[in-house]
Amino acid sequence: MKVAIYWYGAEGQSNYQYYQAKGDDVTIVTTSVSDDYPIPEGAKLIVREDAYNHLDGFDIVVRSAGIRPYSLKTDGKIWSATNEFFASCKAPIIGVTGTKGKGTTASLIASILEAAGKTVHLVGNIGIPPLERLAQIAPDDIVVFELSSFQLWDIEYSPHIAVVLMIEPDHLNVHANMDEYVNAKAGIVRFQTADDVIIYHPTNTFSAQIAAEGAGKKLRYAIPDDGAAYVRDDAFYYGEERICSIDVMQIPGMHNIENACAAITATFAVLNDIWSVEAGLQSFTGLPHRLKFVREVNGVKYYDDNYSSAPGAAIAAMKSFTEPEVLIMGGYDKGIDFTELANAIVAQKNIKRIILMGKTRNKIAESLNQLGSSSIYEVSDDMTLSVIVQRARELAESGGVVIMSPACASFDMFKNFSERGEQFIQLVGEL
Repeated sequence: MKVAIYWYGAEGQSNYQYYQAKGDDVTIVTTSVSDDYPIPEGAKLIVREDAYNHLDGFDIVVRSAGIRPYSLKTDGKIWSATNEFFASCKAPIIGVTGTKGKGTTASLIASILEAAGKTVHLVGNIGIPPLERLAQIAPDDIVVFELSSFQLWDIEYSPHIAVVLMIEPDHLNVHANMDEYVNAKAGIVRFQTADDVIIYHPTNTFSAQIAAEGAGKKLRYAIPDDGAAYVRDDAFYYGEERICSIDVMQIPGMHNIENACAAITATFAVLNDIWSVEAGLQSFTGLPHRLKFVREVNGVKYYDDNYSSAPGAAIAAMKSFTEPEVLIMGGYDKGIDFTELANAIVAQKNIKRIILMGKTRNKIAESLNQLGSSSIYEVSDDMTLSVIVQRARELAESGGVVIMSPACASFDMFKNFSERGEQFIQLVGEL
């Protein structure tokens, strides 16, 4: 089979290795070559600015996740690593999508299932290319797949259990509009049958809209109405069955209690094991750069929430604390409206100061100005994070917290969110 690997980054590299190992005739087609991902010696290669116009003559064109499928022109078939994985995987798949919380929820599901003695493979948007794990997966294993809108864009399969968390505006610099974003997310349920399960957010309109497209059994999590997991008297319940105290959670924030309800509901669709739920929740200490405690300096606790690339994530972070807060926000502009973020900031009475940085600094400031809250923030024109962290230290008071939760992508000042978070951790370590 003649295969074109379109775009050569981390996923393109994984795709190339997979199809090359299968013995296919593989060509890398890309607009540029990065030093981070050198072309393998002897590989067939097409490098052109208009590479998307040079995809004829291949049986399949395997796009990387961030590439719009509609932008590619070929007389073959547009394909993806996600489609290939779903088509080839023999184990049941639990898929998780949403605007925020999907990595944490997927990890909580995996932790609970592992506590029950299951062999679990956590793959997808969480940073583990699925095709790299495919050969290791046995039919009796369980796959937990974190799915972004980019992976779901042209999906032709749906997981047995689909978890749809809260959906909010995001990636509108790539998706044409919110309708396209939600439509892409809906791929997680579009090909389900009546034997499948859809677990979705109890109040989010977009989540309900997506759930309505699927044929699977529908359960809303975090409320008692549908017999799924919820919280009562500071404990997790499933239906009328008490599971454990919410105090077993090792990660802060009510949003993570809600994520745990989604995770518990997903695992109960596979097994009914209260001990495993408690053990799995207790053993999970959080993902890097997701509201992770860094250190305490002069009575001030510093938290790294640099995975936060949308307003909803920053709102959840700020609501996780009652202590006086100094927030660091701003970054690359993905075309998102910050009105909701501004409203949440004004409503959060314990916020002492916000330092706005990056390309969106003035855009967020304007949203706050419209609410008459110009005194709550200061704008930093400095593109050096060390200056911003030092300023946060000056503003913070003993007993308070400093949270870097940008609510924006990182690409204006950093290579990715991980680099942004690691710099923050290093700088806090040097205070």
